[in-house]
Amino acid sequence: MSSPTGPHRPSGTGAAPRVTGRPLSIGIVCPYAWDVPGGVQFHVRDLAEHLRRRGHRVSVLTPADDDTELPPGAVSAGRAVPVPYNGSVARLNFGFLSAARVRRWVHDGDFDVLHVHEPAAPSLGLLACWVARGPIVATFHTSNPRSRAMVAAYPLLQPALEKISARIAVSEYARRTLVEHLGGDAVVIPNGVDVDFFARAEPRPEWQGDTIGFIGRIDEPRKGLPVLTRALPRILEEHPGARLLVAGRGDTDEALKGLEPGARERVVFLGMINDEDKARLLSSVALYVAPNTGGESFGIILVEAMSAGAPVLAGDLDAFARVLDAGAAGELFPTGDADALAEAAIRLLGDPARRTALSERASRHVRRFDWETVGAEILAVYETVTEGAAAVAAETAVTDEGGAPTDGGGTPRRRARR
Repeated sequence: MSSPTGPHRPSGTGAAPRVTGRPLSIGIVCPYAWDVPGGVQFHVRDLAEHLRRRGHRVSVLTPADDDTELPPGAVSAGRAVPVPYNGSVARLNFGFLSAARVRRWVHDGDFDVLHVHEPAAPSLGLLACWVARGPIVATFHTSNPRSRAMVAAYPLLQPALEKISARIAVSEYARRTLVEHLGGDAVVIPNGVDVDFFARAEPRPEWQGDTIGFIGRIDEPRKGLPVLTRALPRILEEHPGARLLVAGRGDTDEALKGLEPGARERVVFLGMINDEDKARLLSSVALYVAPNTGGESFGIILVEAMSAGAPVLAGDLDAFARVLDAGAAGELFPTGDADALAEAAIRLLGDPARRTALSERASRHVRRFDWETVGAEILAVYETVTEGAAAVAAETAVTDEGGAPTDGGGTPRRRARR
């Protein structure tokens, strides 16, 4: 798994798409540390690249350590610190120094639209909302229907959230979290994936055979690797030649704890891998397993696996079921049930025709998540809020006899700028 500083993915067509509408100046705020792999960071990175290919000017503000290599167009807001958030430990950035950097970036960027991610998190998105005065689009990624912390923090969040011009949720479950805890509503636009990048990946022979793939943080319980390792001995009873390929960071010794030596020998840790190797891994495995146990609002790794042609077996989290088209584009098992996972994996490894059928259905379904579709939907939101801001600016340009901007009825009004 690569960080967002990894190699850029090629566009799906190999050429820059035609630019529609006028080019925009867009500021995107990433709440999480750039050098720690995660779905939000990948989404921000790929969205910025997609928008640039369409001819827009894009700047990304992100937490980053001093020695983090950032891509062109990305700006560091300073070092991130680990904070428990949404059942995990996120590396966030918040404080007086960060606020000063956010203010300077917003002022210098003079953006047509500011796109903040996770504005309810104690990080840069919230700070950006506080200081910005122009059109703001916010994307909500978190699915956490029982968040007492979010409810308790609402009075602090409200002034910032009220400045948001348009809201996007990456899934119905992220939208539900927003509605229940913060009020308002959002349009659902899923995370984007460069489908053709994964579809073109060449398998690696050493990763083929009866191989099961897992990509994720090894020592984060909600990613579910312990569920998969508990299922492994039963799988090996029926398929002794099977192997489990694990890509991600974490304590490998801890991950193998409790496994018999024979089963341990069938687990291969690949460590952190870049985008190209991730795509090749997904195109090579006989089965990709997502045993996540909770806290997922989307499941971008499922979309990447489907794009690469990997048959998918996933826990039946609501978000995963939606991505897998209720089981038509991948099989589901009861979340956290290692025995059910083992039985499903045994069945799929022994049924190549079923795996092929799943892959074929997935290859059609996954186009919904391609950046050509997702990017156009996000741009439509940008155009709506900038057109609204332009209309307000035109109204405020109406002057009274003394030349002061008015509201059209003679009452002076401030110019709608950051």
